Amino acid sequence: MSEALADLYPGFEARTVETDGAQIFLRTGGSGPPLLLVHGYPQTHVTWYKVAPALADHFTLVIPDLRGYGQSSVPASDPDHVAYSKRAMANDMVAVMAALGYERFHLAGHDRGARVSYRLALDHPERVEKLAVLDIVTTLDTWEAMDAKAAIKTYHWPFLAQPEPLPETLIAADPVYYLDHTLASWTKALSLDVFDPRALDHYRALFSQPERVHACCEDYRAGWTCDKAADETDRASGKRIVAPVLAIWGETGIPADVSGGGPNPLDIWRNWADDVRGGSIDSGHFLAEENPEAAVKELLAFFRGET
Repeated sequence: MSEALADLYPGFEARTVETDGAQIFLRTGGSGPPLLLVHGYPQTHVTWYKVAPALADHFTLVIPDLRGYGQSSVPASDPDHVAYSKRAMANDMVAVMAALGYERFHLAGHDRGARVSYRLALDHPERVEKLAVLDIVTTLDTWEAMDAKAAIKTYHWPFLAQPEPLPETLIAADPVYYLDHTLASWTKALSLDVFDPRALDHYRALFSQPERVHACCEDYRAGWTCDKAADETDRASGKRIVAPVLAIWGETGIPADVSGGGPNPLDIWRNWADDVRGGSIDSGHFLAEENPEAAVKELLAFFRGET
């Protein structure tokens, strides 16, 4: 880790695991059953640091950077965007957990990490004990519900999915401004005040590297192409998530706009899984940083079998 970036996981081990096509950086600590925590955009593994101490009292935490993000490697992109598909990223996570000796585990993901997580649960049902998804509905449902209100809130979906190099070039004009605006606009308070300055340093470091900005764009290009296609295939075939699912979202988070007076996010998830529970908490998009106490309460109750 760069000397300029603070260690927000004191006492946690830092490791790098080789997967098929990537080197995945991670932090691990705590004790108990394994729980994999997967971050989203535009962040890194650091997003979980406020909730990690309480979760680590009950679980052995594995907290990676997705390929292209944070301190993980940046695989070459390809014309079909498969290298940054949620299937490829899910395979990374399976390989990471296997390398650590965990064939079956609890799994929680936020934002893009939640998309990786539900894809992992669909592709590798034997691996997932329980699944928690934070502030999303599925990629396919999100695209299908992209009305005017949702498009304003989640304009970055079609923007970042534009062909290279349009979004990369525009973000490069002032990457920190773009990042800070994006982060603040998705919080309930519409402010950066909910983020620890040390965490912001990590996120800004991500956006200071053009190759990682490109990787993030590839992540969203995959969302429009191969990720959506994977969801369409699974929905058409009736494939469902076997593991129990906890879906939680912020009262002003992204699912609130995606559903926009339509189906409750839980009803959307019930189209994909039989055992679904959850609800909203007092937060914007960044549950683990805006309201870590409520997020911990929901996660602990679910993964410990109390709900």
